[in-house]
Amino acid sequence: MIEWSEQHLMIRDAVRRFVAEEIEPNLEELEHGDTPPYDVLRKLFSKFGMDEMARERFTKQIAREKAGDADRKAETGESGGRGDAAAMSLIPIIELCRFCPGMVTAMGVSMGLTAGAILSKGTTRQKERWAGELLTLDKIGAWAITEPGSGSDAFGSMKSTARRDGDGGYVLNGNKTFITNGPYADVIVFICKLDEEGVAAEDRKVLTFVLEKGTPGLTQSKPMRKMGLHSSPTGELFLQDVAVSPDRLLGESEESGARSGTKNSFSIERTGVAAMALGIVDRCLELSLTYARERVQFGRPIGEFQLIQEKLARMEVARMNLQNLVFRQIELAEVGRPTSLAEASAMKLYAARAAMEVALEAVQVHGGNGYMAEYQVEQLCRDAKALQIYAGTDEIQISAIARDLLARAS
Repeated sequence: MIEWSEQHLMIRDAVRRFVAEEIEPNLEELEHGDTPPYDVLRKLFSKFGMDEMARERFTKQIAREKAGDADRKAETGESGGRGDAAAMSLIPIIELCRFCPGMVTAMGVSMGLTAGAILSKGTTRQKERWAGELLTLDKIGAWAITEPGSGSDAFGSMKSTARRDGDGGYVLNGNKTFITNGPYADVIVFICKLDEEGVAAEDRKVLTFVLEKGTPGLTQSKPMRKMGLHSSPTGELFLQDVAVSPDRLLGESEESGARSGTKNSFSIERTGVAAMALGIVDRCLELSLTYARERVQFGRPIGEFQLIQEKLARMEVARMNLQNLVFRQIELAEVGRPTSLAEASAMKLYAARAAMEVALEAVQVHGGNGYMAEYQVEQLCRDAKALQIYAGTDEIQISAIARDLLARAS
């Protein structure tokens, strides 16, 4: 794929009109008020039939699983337009990120990480119970792995525990932080370690449980105040002696491979950053071009000065590179090849840095105005910084890429 098709551009323009009508006028409230993003996202899904399409795909998947034919596509090598489906899912992400990247984070964690974890490791019964409503945004999901003091060492520093209660169930305890959708989540994927006597902490099994809002002993904090992504509610989760039945254990087995499933979730989250960064960069360039034409200094539009032209040119190079990364994802989806963790890390590393550099340059082009909240580049610059932190910092991406390169060279 080397360019967007006519159909893709039609979808883009339709989503762009939705953003202009439903998000731009309410951006101040979404970013600085007390309005969660979920109703607007549901309206987007309904308007474009995304909820019905997700429901139909999910129903067919469950039917295949019950018929023992879950891997039919993989076995026959059918592509079935998966690349086109990927493009259709990425276009709304790009367009939303031109104005409200936080909304994409909220949507992605609910539909991607939370529902994805259940679809990847859950039993058919668990998928029916929780995943369908997450994929349509009828319910909101949270994926809880990060803990206070853990940061990038999610498994090594994990203190949240599950203790067998003797009746087949478990008792969960722990504290999670920086949890997207945490304050409002209806369904929570909770990752912890099995508390086994005589087993060192680093050797303990990692288990995943599915919890629901209102579970006794579960407390969901109010939204935390943060630098950017204000339209994405972030909070803490507190679990104190939360008793759960064995059907809440994802996969209904302690051998369901929670560590590998978490790594797969990281790959999905990291590749999504390329589309988010493209939206941010595209909007920053658009705003900077307009400002460079209209802002006059020393009797000339600043766009006529070579230093400003260099900034604009570098923004365009970043935009083109990010678009090519998005096209790469679409091509991989078409042939049914998953992105490796190292490749996903490389995508995220470049995309996050490009978004941050372009956003900073956009502020610089706008001068003092760029530092003011009245100009959107200020918000986009704050939002772009989060891309270098969540789903693994830049430093973690570098380590993942280098380890892969060294392993292949040995």
